[in-house]
Amino acid sequence: MDAVSLAPRVWQSADIADQFALQQLVQAYCHAIDRRDYVLLRSLYHDDAIDDHGAMFCGGPDAYVAWLPAMMANWAATVHSIGNMLFLIDGDSAEGELQTVAYHRTVATPVREIIAGGRYLDRYRKRDGVWRFWRRSLVLDWFEDRALVRGEGPSIDDGVEMGEPGAQDAVYSRLPMFAAARAGHFRQ
Repeated sequence: MDAVSLAPRVWQSADIADQFALQQLVQAYCHAIDRRDYVLLRSLYHDDAIDDHGAMFCGGPDAYVAWLPAMMANWAATVHSIGNMLFLIDGDSAEGELQTVAYHRTVATPVREIIAGGRYLDRYRKRDGVWRFWRRSLVLDWFEDRALVRGEGPSIDDGVEMGEPGAQDAVYSRLPMFAAARAGHFRQ
């Protein structure tokens, strides 16, 4: 393995393309989880990949996608966000440290909000020119569990369409390319 570094360097166009492809991969993961698009989610992993969410789940991508619907049924809404992204690339292998904040609002009453901050520590492989997850692990740095508090009077969500976790979300009714992608028209 050649030495890789986070130090400043001259970027070549192939480096930039790989960085962008990895960023798109991790952002597609967030979209797929929050919109419950399990077909898209599965396509982001190599067949021999492992997803390690600690004691909650550790296993291959088919088992991960099979486990998710029951687990995600606990949440009325989720928002998975990626902040800082650092990638090290060596040929067709890469590693990434990605800061994440994930918001979860429970279905159960009383409604609770769970906000988790942590990092995805990923290993990627590029096969047939396409980057996918090969090893994905989650490290929790902090979390907050609190009651949902709504004030009296008008709220910020009055008159604004509320998002939904699945295929009925506004992203699919308002953005036809997203709807076509979910329906499989843009899938490989």
